[in-house]
Amino acid sequence: MTGHATEAETKIEIRNLYKVFGPEPQRALKAFQDEGLSKPELLERHQHVLGLENINVDVKAGKITVIMGLSGSGKSTLIRHVNRLIDPTAGEIIFEGSNILDCSEEELRRIRRAQMSMVFQKFALLPHKTVAENAALALEVRGIARSEYLHEAERWLDRVGLQGYGDSYPHQLSGGMQQRVGIARALTSNADVMLMDEAYSALDPLIRTDMQDLLLELQQELQKTILFITHDLDEALKIADHLVILKDGRIVQQDEPQRILLEPSDPYIVDFVSDINRARVLRVRTVMEKTSTAQDVRISGEIDQEQNLETVIAMAEGDTRKTYLVKDGERKVGILRMETLVRSLVPTQATDDGTRAR
Repeated sequence: MTGHATEAETKIEIRNLYKVFGPEPQRALKAFQDEGLSKPELLERHQHVLGLENINVDVKAGKITVIMGLSGSGKSTLIRHVNRLIDPTAGEIIFEGSNILDCSEEELRRIRRAQMSMVFQKFALLPHKTVAENAALALEVRGIARSEYLHEAERWLDRVGLQGYGDSYPHQLSGGMQQRVGIARALTSNADVMLMDEAYSALDPLIRTDMQDLLLELQQELQKTILFITHDLDEALKIADHLVILKDGRIVQQDEPQRILLEPSDPYIVDFVSDINRARVLRVRTVMEKTSTAQDVRISGEIDQEQNLETVIAMAEGDTRKTYLVKDGERKVGILRMETLVRSLVPTQATDDGTRAR
């Protein structure tokens, strides 16, 4: 996660979005809504597939929004609507105040070339071009001089750990290195928005962790607006500022990841988060008592609000009697009692009405 920040402006608004696959999607959508059908019933009665159902998401500027779900949940379908690789059956996609569905072909090409970059799971590198030429593809398409775009590409290749590989070809690189080229290409384009569709799913676990760390490191500096698709909950919890969980084409819950973990609103979410190492994921700021004073409390030390609970447990050596002063930089923001920390590690159940069970 990129940290606890003030409310950011909305870069992309996804409103009342539906996608139905089949020869007569409008007719099938009307039947779905009028008859109150389920997804399986729509397929059985009308031979159409419901891809997305009434999706509403705000993608905040400078933040990482993660869309997560299992195979068939609709997450890749959703991200392809944002740059209109797929058109919806109904709904709106507002990008910087304008409905992208109203864009002309020329406007859409400009958005794809200059304002939205995309990083794919399969890398999508051109085998006949060098690493630097692949990284500079967006600039080449814009008509920028070769000497200028290669210089810019080399700069971003250096930043993603590929210094000296500009003259190599994709087949000479490992999978992890090829994905770094994909990220360098997205950064070289200088687009404000990065769409990342299962970008790390094909990578080995250790390389995947390295790529997640690289993304977070770059994001701290660049503050891109990132829409990231994954089926991996650990990955989602690690990098998301805002997490959206899909099931069967609809949103089950969306919120800050910490809040979803502490307050699951649906039995499906409870099952999803049941095996997560909560101490490794939860951060101090989520479970602390918010106060600027610590009167009549014996303080055992100071901790940063962004530290995870696992770090605090190690610091306290398991002593539940200890209390720590929580700081955000130099500012005192609260206290954390170890007994409160321990209670937060007990998984929460969702009640029938979606509220938190205690």
